[in-house]
Amino acid sequence: MERRIQKAAVLGSGVMGAAIAAHLANAGIQTLLLDIVPNKLTEKEEAKGLTLEHSVVRNRIAAEAKERLLKVKPAPLFVQKYAELIAPGNLEDDLSQLKEVDWIIEAIVENLGIKQQLFARVEQNWSEGTIVSSNTSGVSINSMVEGRGEAFRKHFLGTHFFNPPRYMKLLEIIPGSDTAKNVIAYMKKFGERTLGKGVVLAKDTPNFIGNRIGVYGLMVTVAEMVRGGWTIEQVDAMTGAAVGHPKSATFRTLDMVGLDTFVHVANNVHNLVQDQAEKQIFVVPEMLTKLVENGWLGDKRGQGFYQKKKTAKGRELNVLDYHTFEYVPVKKEKLAAVEQAKQAGGLRKRIAALAYSHSREGEFTWNVLKKVLLYSASKVPEIADDIVNVDRAMKWGFNWELGPFETWDALGVRKSVERMKQEGETIPQWVEEMLASGMESFYEEEGGKKYFHALTGERAEEEASRQVMSLKAFKKSGTVLSNSGASLIDIGDGVACLEFHSPNNAIGFDIIEMLYKSLDEVERNYRGLVITNEAKNFCVGANLMMILMEAQDDNWDDINHLVKRFQHASLAIKYSKKPVVAAPFGMTLGGGAEICLPAAKIQANAETYMGLVEVGVGVIPGGAGTKEVLLRTTQEVDRIDNKADLTPFVIKAFEKIAMAKVSTSAEEARELGFLRRGDQVTMNRDHLLYDAKQSVLALDATGYQPPRKERVRVVGRDGKAVLQIGAYTMRESGYISEHDLKIANKLAHVLAGGDVNRNMYVTEEYLLDLEREAFLSLCGEPKSQQRMQYMLTKGKPLRN
Repeated sequence: MERRIQKAAVLGSGVMGAAIAAHLANAGIQTLLLDIVPNKLTEKEEAKGLTLEHSVVRNRIAAEAKERLLKVKPAPLFVQKYAELIAPGNLEDDLSQLKEVDWIIEAIVENLGIKQQLFARVEQNWSEGTIVSSNTSGVSINSMVEGRGEAFRKHFLGTHFFNPPRYMKLLEIIPGSDTAKNVIAYMKKFGERTLGKGVVLAKDTPNFIGNRIGVYGLMVTVAEMVRGGWTIEQVDAMTGAAVGHPKSATFRTLDMVGLDTFVHVANNVHNLVQDQAEKQIFVVPEMLTKLVENGWLGDKRGQGFYQKKKTAKGRELNVLDYHTFEYVPVKKEKLAAVEQAKQAGGLRKRIAALAYSHSREGEFTWNVLKKVLLYSASKVPEIADDIVNVDRAMKWGFNWELGPFETWDALGVRKSVERMKQEGETIPQWVEEMLASGMESFYEEEGGKKYFHALTGERAEEEASRQVMSLKAFKKSGTVLSNSGASLIDIGDGVACLEFHSPNNAIGFDIIEMLYKSLDEVERNYRGLVITNEAKNFCVGANLMMILMEAQDDNWDDINHLVKRFQHASLAIKYSKKPVVAAPFGMTLGGGAEICLPAAKIQANAETYMGLVEVGVGVIPGGAGTKEVLLRTTQEVDRIDNKADLTPFVIKAFEKIAMAKVSTSAEEARELGFLRRGDQVTMNRDHLLYDAKQSVLALDATGYQPPRKERVRVVGRDGKAVLQIGAYTMRESGYISEHDLKIANKLAHVLAGGDVNRNMYVTEEYLLDLEREAFLSLCGEPKSQQRMQYMLTKGKPLRN
């Protein structure tokens, strides 16, 4: 493909259309958002004297959709200013603008006839080379472009985003029978690299891959529940984390999706599949039909399978008794076999232990898994060319930890097939042939590469773009140093990676000591260092339990030593002779942020939630975070004008820490000052290690030099008074507690540079001493210890 996508048009501004436009804006793509022209004025429009011919009226539907993007939670935009990249219009006046775009995405009502009519009009305003796609979740791709020209059909395909597009990883690409191969290849690469998606190639069959398998799984789960007389909450206990599925399990997931949406998707398969036995499986259960008829559609209506109710005691959660159709209080009962399976070890062992257990729970789990696995196998190659696309679709679209074929491997293919046969099940021929050939599993790992069983009967290497790098593969032969909290891994080309792997990646002595050793090793033998890992979150802070226990035992020397080592580790990162690139993702809080701030560069995943949240546990950032935020806020100003009043900038630093501001994206982290101008963002989490490594190599290739140590101008006691007056006013107005005020006064003392004269220059070490002193004194406060205890037990901050 010679044409790059820089400008797009989304046709249809409903929930999905607007959210797709938002994510295109997140990727920096100018987007035209078009919808139908209203046929009636609103009262406000009439009051303004507008007519149906006025552009404000004609563009209203798309314009209102754009406005809603600023209010939706979770936010579809990385930052609100990205909405400026979206231009609303309408499908009558603005179709001619389609000639100027590089990609046209249709996201209108799921009606074949209406879609066909729209594409006929689109073709009249289409420039050859422009890619056209449909976001349909199940309408035939080929049928939509019947009657369109050959050139148009070559550039047409399905691009099915999962909702919400910003957060859901899966993008199904569905080529039509005439789609050009270079168009498919380009869109796959664009989806992965620019939009940050996990792309699977699906075939033009009802509901493609994800919804075909996912809806089937939900249908058999409901049927098995009714057959076994299980309750809804019991089924959710068996179909969530116990088998590597999301905590929302079956019925909470259905409530989140919307029961009307689920029924529509199920009906689509029912109406389109030809096999009568399969058609029967997709008949919507009576209880679901009744729920939809009652308007009990799930979370969007406050009730579905679960009911969220506000009472005098707070929020109450009830669950549907599907026999009486009344809501009853949720019973938090533990199922014995599920609890026992948790002791088996990792996920694969846990699934096998539960499915093979001689219990009612085991019988339920086996019956559901068996049907899903056999169905998945029977649909290859109908819905996808190989098992990899099926597994990825379920992992990326439904947040399963293991796809169907990975799950089957966990059960043991031969063992499970023998049991299935004993129970009278028909095994797909290609699975029988695989076992007959001596292969015992669908996947194998060898020499750091992953192979899968192809339908040809041969073993094929699992494809991945060169930007996908895994620490797991490097660790087998490239671990240089390791302790209980972290490891230094050689990732090739003279670059090393420091990986945290302590419980919850909490920072303690082990990680800090490995950080020192790693920096020493890198300075001697490597071109640079990446700091990242492959956990759920980069790092949620220091080891709070350890700090609390040491404080309660009055081990102040130990806490002082830990904090001082952490602070000096921050300086070691900052002034390392070799470039250090931090690659955060997910929650990067407290100590996690403090690890990133001194790095030569931050290469952040787009979904990075960064902030210094220590006030929530009664202290201030003590691992050089307070000092780094001050420097980032004031040093540039001082370099430009060394007589400028720094007080307004110090106030910003104070608010950032005192209010525990956390970014909702990497781009918002930039707005908050946690990312600098030269820091970069990676859209695809799977590409983060690659991009961070490339950043190290680029810094090294240009002759990296560490920053020069500079003294820091501070606002002194005068500026401190300004900060403390602001905090006192907040206390008097009832916005903060007395203990909040105490923390704020300590923070003000550090950020002001202590009780010195205004505009005095101090060293970083001096500021670190102030920071550490404040941290230690607050650790000794009973109310701070109460906050720590509450966070550890409840998982949320205490306001005391």
